[in-house]
Amino acid sequence: MTDEHWLNEAQQSVWRDWLNAQARLLAALNRQLQTDHDLSLPDFEVLVHLSEALDEKLRLSALAEALRWEQSRLSHHLTRMAKRNLVRREPCPEDARGSFACLTPTGRARLEAAAPGHAATVRALLFDALSDTDLEALGHATRTLLTALNRAEAAL
Repeated sequence: MTDEHWLNEAQQSVWRDWLNAQARLLAALNRQLQTDHDLSLPDFEVLVHLSEALDEKLRLSALAEALRWEQSRLSHHLTRMAKRNLVRREPCPEDARGSFACLTPTGRARLEAAAPGHAATVRALLFDALSDTDLEALGHATRTLLTALNRAEAAL
């Protein structure tokens, strides 16, 4: 095998640091939401997407796509959230096979209670550690990476 199949030393270092930082950041965000609001980070993500949707509801397929989740993962997660009255499912009148995930008043209240602490944790763990120059560079690198990922996904 040639060296072109492997990451060089700098790439390997950045890749491992990226994975470590991402895992630690997500774990810390999840821990804060669990401790302060009895919500998981995935719960919070679902609630945010529903809160931003027209009439606070989304087709399950659209929600799965927005979250980048498999349909089965979303279905199981919504079942658990529905048991806690955070969301409910509604049939789709235009498509008997489809359904909507809808934000409940309890879900909205829990999201509104959790959002300020979540934002403060994101700020403290991510943005407070970066200078303005670092933030600009991270934003540029992230947009560049997302553009490349969008192209790769479109080619599939």
